[in-house]
Amino acid sequence: MSRRALRRLRGEQRGQEEPGLGELGLNPEPQHRPEGGRRGPACSGVSNRFQLITAEEPEEEPPSRGEARLREQDAGEGNKEGAVTEEPEGDGQRDGEEAEPDQTPVLSNKPRKKKKKRKTKKPPAGEAPEDNDLEDIESLLEKIEDTNGLSQQTQGGIIADSRPLLYVEHRNLNPENELKRYFGARAVLGDQRPRQRQRQYVRSTWLTAPKNTWPRYSKTGIAMQLLDTRRGVQHFTFEHHREYQQVQFKFLDAVESMDPNNIVLLLQMNPYHVDSLLQLSDVCRMQEDQEMARDLIERALYSLECAFHPVFSLTSGTCRLDYRRPENRAFFLALFKHLMFLEKRGCPRTALEFCKLILSLDPENDPLCVLLLIDFLSLRAREYTFLTRMFQEWESHRNLSQLPNFAFSVPLAYFFLSQQEERSESERSQARERAARLIQLALIMFPSVLTPLLDHCSVQPDARVASHSFFGLNAQISQPPALNQLTALYVGRTHSLWKDPAVMAWLETHVHEVLRMVDAQDPLVEESEHKRKMRYQSAPRNIYRHVMLSELKEATAALPLEVTSQPVMGFDPLPPLDSIISYTRPERTNHPSNESTLSLFFRSLLPNFNLQGDVRHDGDEEAGAGQDLNQGVNRLMAAMRDMLANIQFQEPPRDDNPEGDGDWD
Repeated sequence: MSRRALRRLRGEQRGQEEPGLGELGLNPEPQHRPEGGRRGPACSGVSNRFQLITAEEPEEEPPSRGEARLREQDAGEGNKEGAVTEEPEGDGQRDGEEAEPDQTPVLSNKPRKKKKKRKTKKPPAGEAPEDNDLEDIESLLEKIEDTNGLSQQTQGGIIADSRPLLYVEHRNLNPENELKRYFGARAVLGDQRPRQRQRQYVRSTWLTAPKNTWPRYSKTGIAMQLLDTRRGVQHFTFEHHREYQQVQFKFLDAVESMDPNNIVLLLQMNPYHVDSLLQLSDVCRMQEDQEMARDLIERALYSLECAFHPVFSLTSGTCRLDYRRPENRAFFLALFKHLMFLEKRGCPRTALEFCKLILSLDPENDPLCVLLLIDFLSLRAREYTFLTRMFQEWESHRNLSQLPNFAFSVPLAYFFLSQQEERSESERSQARERAARLIQLALIMFPSVLTPLLDHCSVQPDARVASHSFFGLNAQISQPPALNQLTALYVGRTHSLWKDPAVMAWLETHVHEVLRMVDAQDPLVEESEHKRKMRYQSAPRNIYRHVMLSELKEATAALPLEVTSQPVMGFDPLPPLDSIISYTRPERTNHPSNESTLSLFFRSLLPNFNLQGDVRHDGDEEAGAGQDLNQGVNRLMAAMRDMLANIQFQEPPRDDNPEGDGDWD
């Protein structure tokens, strides 16, 4: 490893030390240095301070083992050339002692030649020294975190982290770090480093990395304000300035026109308008342009992060945003859609970190219901300890076991922990017991999950399970519709995690154990059936919002009619009923939405038809309504007569050959 990499690991920077007057040779009387200090041999007796530019700088700390090996290798050449070699402090070298006291020309080229030799050493073929240094530094940092981390061993054998549950790390928000762990730094970065040196200055952000292809960023009119601080929790909100409100009104007009080209034109004038970026991203995704859709979402996140309040923190877990305010919804939706792109890209660990960030913004209400997703991301990222810790800490006040995804994913996480060979036998046996107890409770509470799960995994149940009524079709028909949505969402999302043969063998064992309890008329079975009938009467609005954003066909098909019949916009799906409106859109002069369906139909056939006619001047509304109806019918009849009068029928062309070219038999 190079000296620069070692200095970076120790937290030092080159040139931080400030040479004293005595070291510069400006003090006429030699000043005795304190005990333990060192005087660089290259700095003594210098009359011109600018000669120090070419001199080798002294090291403040003793050289490491890597540097000692390099110096031992060059010791033979150094002794022949008369170069001075430094030794660590405390190895017999006295303060101020030099190897050759008669050496008057301090600034000789010999140290510089030695440095040049070390610098021009050719690496092996096919290796990049910078990549090797980066990988070595990352491996050393991971070892330091493993040994000096904040994790502690509990009595139960499961590792407990002393940090907050929803603690977010900045380095885990960058998908390139996860890809580097999978494929290596050279495969991920490639030739990006030279381009980054030539890139124009942009503001560094944590959520996304700005790209050269993006338009130049300027203030968009979005700001963040600190509302109040209660019990150590800070409440923020985004604000739209007047110029941004005008752009927002134009965007709503473009959405009502049902023409994506109007949104494109608006983005050309305002390239960082967040709602336009979200809506156009959905259009690109429907047209199978995933790269452009992801790029638009990242640009929206960059625009919002540039508007952050100086006190707003992504990692503390104590900053809150209220989803009831329309200005804050874009940040939630941009994070969620970016999370979904990361999961499809194969970065589940980064997606899990974004999921924790969304949950930390409003953990009590959870407006996008990411609790239905965080278990899947934890299992995919193999963060089993985080999932089990979340279940233990939140079960008492959030009843996570009443959600089918937590009821089945937590025992699966314990099962995976019991298969890890690096754990002790007591830890593995305890995890195995917890997994067995929790999977049996899940099968008793939600029996309708088993049959669809086996169907998605292409597994045929045995005769006893298939013929038993507890897991049969009756279990799916008798449960409430809200529970059907939750089970369909879980099975459609996480069925791939259950395809492992070892998992299926473990599940089969406990399915038979549950059937034995059902046949024995265990009171727990009847109690669970009563809970299913009393609860899950209707799903809250945030679950519907989550299902529509996830776009899983199994769950979308189970949505009720009152939800599917509503128009859903990508920039604000299913807004809360108790929204806090800070500004309203001005009323438009004409109201085409007030026209009836019949009127719109005739307008599509007859562009000149207008059922409502001119604006009436009568003050009496009831009389005016009847008069408008009569006039509308008369205008409709006149328009129909006009259309029929203009219809002209052309005579068919005469055939000169009446006999024809052939017979029609």
